[in-house]
Amino acid sequence: MDKTDKIIVGISIGDLNGIGIEVILKTFEDKRMLEFCTPVLFGATKTISYHKKVLGIETPVHGITSINQVTHSKINILNIWKEEVAIELGTATKISGEYAAKSLASGVEHLKNNTIDVLITAPINKENIQSETFNFPGHTEYLEANLEGKSLMILMTSELRIGLITGHIPIAKVAESITPELIKSKVETMYNSLKQDFGINKPKIAVLSLNPHCGDKGVIGKEDDDIIVPTIAEIAATGKLVFGPYAADGFFGSETYKQFDGVLATYHDQGLAPFKALSFGKGVNFTAGLSHIRTSPDHGTGYDIAGKNLANPSSFIEALFSAIEIFKKRKEYKELTGNPLLVRYS
Repeated sequence: MDKTDKIIVGISIGDLNGIGIEVILKTFEDKRMLEFCTPVLFGATKTISYHKKVLGIETPVHGITSINQVTHSKINILNIWKEEVAIELGTATKISGEYAAKSLASGVEHLKNNTIDVLITAPINKENIQSETFNFPGHTEYLEANLEGKSLMILMTSELRIGLITGHIPIAKVAESITPELIKSKVETMYNSLKQDFGINKPKIAVLSLNPHCGDKGVIGKEDDDIIVPTIAEIAATGKLVFGPYAADGFFGSETYKQFDGVLATYHDQGLAPFKALSFGKGVNFTAGLSHIRTSPDHGTGYDIAGKNLANPSSFIEALFSAIEIFKKRKEYKELTGNPLLVRYS
């Protein structure tokens, strides 16, 4: 591997029948992207070439068989399978899920071994990827099981960061899952991430209510008054700038979110519905709290437009630049906190 200071960006290619490979190829159509990083795709040259031919995309790629063969001026494809793989664009198949899992597993293994600096994951289908080796509701849970730390899914743009207290669980289980311990853990993870990954010295965090209108003093549920309010007060007493709970409708409708560095939603759609309404196509999914950095675009497999050359790479490009920026911020934070004199006088 030739020496360079460029960040090595590992990329899992996602569901082979979706738009993941398309947005990856479109991201690097502009050769200037290679000035910012060295991409390594985990897959197979044959698979990528098939997509290039169907889409009419001429982005050049460079096949390698070992991470030590990476060329920093090219789009590297680390060949982790040799066989022909049946591709049915726009269709969820068992095979496309199986090879998405292989790509992800290889990417995570290289991330753990520090042979890549960050990982960007193209979209998977959460149903067809399931197997004996992948029994997780999504990327976030898989990454937490394979990396060090406690994960927090954060959907982000330059103006908005929304984390989830509960993630990929049924709505029927949300209320019973909201405990003081879980809230404290997620606040701590977001607080630390805002400091080390985004360079915010004194983060200001909002917590959303579980029930409509914060429960209306128990009329629409007691969880907010009994669990969330006292937990926020306990956290705030330690000196952290944590506020809430806020009713989600008014919080986003009045643009109150702009007053905070981070927002914690109590469940998946409470956070993602307003986020995607405000930011779809330019948002990034960042897995905070782990030992290594992973981002992804804010969209899914896009089966309905797969193979039609209609996919917009904007969110993937944002995920790429976000991963690079977070990597730099985290490195800078470690250098500062590792030197007491720098911390004292910075």
